Amino acid sequence: MAVYCPGVTMVTITERAATKIVTILEQQGKSASSHGLRVDIESGGCSGFSYKMDMAEASPDDQMFESGQARVFVDSKAMLFLGGSTLDYIESLTGAGFTVRNPNATGTCGCGTSFSV
Repeated sequence: MAVYCPGVTMVTITERAATKIVTILEQQGKSASSHGLRVDIESGGCSGFSYKMDMAEASPDDQMFESGQARVFVDSKAMLFLGGSTLDYIESLTGAGFTVRNPNATGTCGCGTSFSV
């Protein structure tokens, strides 16, 4: 099970993101008590790294962050890049999706899906 760090806010989840996580889990027929949004970092993208997100169960090495019923899982390697970040959900004319405001990123691509450190 994921490591829960009460009082340690290394990844902040906005209310919009928390609501969307729970909604997606309900639509997929998954329990919010055992599943959440996994945020990972992959090499690639036009700036060097990109975010990978999917609904999943926690892995043993994950750190877990909660907001209401919503859970976000981040493995220890990705935490090196994501510490202090805020996870949000936006809807606009050009699309909708989860976004990461990452204070560790020194640059991002034009579309906002990749970053450099």
